[in-house]
Amino acid sequence: MEILDCISVVARPIHDFGDEFMSDEATATIGLSAGFAPGRGFYCRGRFGVLGEAPASVVQSVQGFLGPHLVAAGWLAGRPVMPAEEAAACYAQAVRTWGRAHIPGDVDVEHFNHLAQQLIDGADADALPLFAGWRAQACPGDDPVGAAMQRIHVLREHRGACHLAAVRLCGLSAQEAMVINLGVEQAAHYGWQEPHPVAATRVPRRQRAERLTDEMQAPLYAALTDRQRTEFAQLVNALTAD
Repeated sequence: MEILDCISVVARPIHDFGDEFMSDEATATIGLSAGFAPGRGFYCRGRFGVLGEAPASVVQSVQGFLGPHLVAAGWLAGRPVMPAEEAAACYAQAVRTWGRAHIPGDVDVEHFNHLAQQLIDGADADALPLFAGWRAQACPGDDPVGAAMQRIHVLREHRGACHLAAVRLCGLSAQEAMVINLGVEQAAHYGWQEPHPVAATRVPRRQRAERLTDEMQAPLYAALTDRQRTEFAQLVNALTAD
């Protein structure tokens, strides 16, 4: 399988499977059990905890696509609960727990883990701090199914970081990209206060950003052979078929 064909096949399943984890009530319950109040505290403190004890404005600049008030409120609400490093480890545990509950039992997760780790290890993390932080997060060797979900999450962070850079390079703000992609109502749901419709003349910029994101990910998938890319795409589809 050619590199861009592989990216086209795996990008959406990886993104959507990660979204399912993040929005699942079971994930929120883990946060509540860990001492986080209802809301975005566990999500923000856990997902972005790999950045360390950064100011909320720095966290916002790294993650990009969520509204600044949502990120600041969640990050600050989670701060008294536990240190950033501990919160990230707790979130990683939640990632693995969710994976064990949702990854089909007949998937060859060992082979997926081998291929995914090749991609992760070979990636250039320059200008991709959230990906770099999650790549550095410990991934247990005695939980192959949970580890597969954690690697899905790491790869999702890679594309997300590439996409944020691509969006800005194409002259769009993160808010504009969210409105174009999801609409005004959903953009508001993700923390953008009073978002406005985006002019139709700017829509092609997001389409260009998607293509540029694919190009930015191409060196990552060059780490696999044509055959391995085919196998990886098949495994991603099987793994995310919940």
